[in-house]
Amino acid sequence: MREGAEATLKRFWKTVGIDIRDNGIAVTLDKRALKTPSGNTLLLPKGKRLAATVIANEWENQEKFLKQHALPMTSIAARAIDALQDEETRKQVQATLLNYLDTDTICFHHDDPPPLVELQQKRWEPILEWVKATYGVEVKVFDSILLHSQPEQTKKVLGDVIGQMDPWEMAAMERATYVTKSFLIALALVKRHLTVEQAAAAAQVEVESQIQRWGEVEDTHDVDFHDVRRELGSSACLVTNMV
Repeated sequence: MREGAEATLKRFWKTVGIDIRDNGIAVTLDKRALKTPSGNTLLLPKGKRLAATVIANEWENQEKFLKQHALPMTSIAARAIDALQDEETRKQVQATLLNYLDTDTICFHHDDPPPLVELQQKRWEPILEWVKATYGVEVKVFDSILLHSQPEQTKKVLGDVIGQMDPWEMAAMERATYVTKSFLIALALVKRHLTVEQAAAAAQVEVESQIQRWGEVEDTHDVDFHDVRRELGSSACLVTNMV
């Protein structure tokens, strides 16, 4: 799959299918299983039928040319398979994600303008309260990003939480954290406390405030709006299990 796609950047397959196997679910192109960038079969657990269906749709919707940005579900599944099965890589990702706690978007609150303050309270406060209540940790809120950090005990507890995630959850956590710039929004999404829409709205509080004040910039705000939801949607889909 990969070699042909990169060599021509054109659609080289006619049919896309889903193959239910004894050990999982594979997506096929002309009856050949899709491969990851590292050459592994892109094999999903049987409970991840939704993810498999979305991956199949991504490849079916590729028309003449292959568009990598239109394969978010494929890429996040491949990340889980190629990298996050490895214990050392998992530890590195865990450490990297924990670093986001000290600069977490929803822990830095502005006191002006009023519309921004209102959105911070509406979108962020419920997430902060959920984290505190669910994990029994202290989460500090700051008014500056300079020289502040969360308590070490908080980092330990939340580090243990992501350390216990399977490769699929960790891949979802990784992507959601990078997209939202928030460990806490990502955690709430992966743990199914937030919907994709709620997580996206929490991540775009400042943008929403700017739009309220100055209006929307065409081909910028609208593109970002859909990009964030597409990426977070792939994270949410990856952790969805169907019996």
